[in-house]
Amino acid sequence: MSVDTGHHIVAAYDEEFQKLTKLITQMGGQAETQLQDALRAVEKRDDKLAARVKKQDKEIDALERSIDTLVVRMLALRQPVANDLRFILAVLRCASELERIGDYAKNIAKRATALSQMPVTPLTRGVARMGALTQAMLKDVMDAFLQGDVEKAVEVWEADEEVDSLYTSLFRELLTYMMEDPRHITPCTHLLFMAKNLERIGDHATNIAEIIHFHVEGEALAEKRPKADSSNYTVMDPEDVLDEGADDVSLDGEEGKADR
Repeated sequence: MSVDTGHHIVAAYDEEFQKLTKLITQMGGQAETQLQDALRAVEKRDDKLAARVKKQDKEIDALERSIDTLVVRMLALRQPVANDLRFILAVLRCASELERIGDYAKNIAKRATALSQMPVTPLTRGVARMGALTQAMLKDVMDAFLQGDVEKAVEVWEADEEVDSLYTSLFRELLTYMMEDPRHITPCTHLLFMAKNLERIGDHATNIAEIIHFHVEGEALAEKRPKADSSNYTVMDPEDVLDEGADDVSLDGEEGKADR
């Protein structure tokens, strides 16, 4: 009795693709939940929820490792080409972006814990507005990824400009509060870092949009990415701001690597 090895190989290949799709779907869903819960922890001043967000970041890391392992196996054993290869590489790159998004959500939760120990401030509304927009970007870009929807991906890519504008506006507002009253320095510093983390999440969502375009179209987006973050050009006396509460981060968005 002969064995149809070709059929088995194709079936195994299809199963691996299904598993890869399932893993990246789970990872995207986990990243969305992480961000949503981190922002809710800020709004509700919920230390327990913030602690859960920090712990659950390990789940995103574990999913990324599973994707890495499966991708290496598929590249080594299946030698995919054309669209199959682009999809596998797109998942690998997308997983890396989602892992960083998870890190930034964890960092927001860390700041939420610190902020909850301070008097309530209305300045969190600006962070909430940025958070709502980045949440929508993340959801839309993951939907676009799973559906291969280039048009939706480009919409996310364009939406990053609005996130940058909100960040610049909030950056200036918070610095003004800090300079007017030294008592605002500590809470505003935490909010500044939250805002920067959200701005970086928007950037990573935009990166995924570009990955989608390359996967579907086979080429990179021709246009230059729209940016509206002018916070780097805001002139302030460094002795007036950011003199406390910035022990483990920089406003360039590299928070989280030291404690991973």
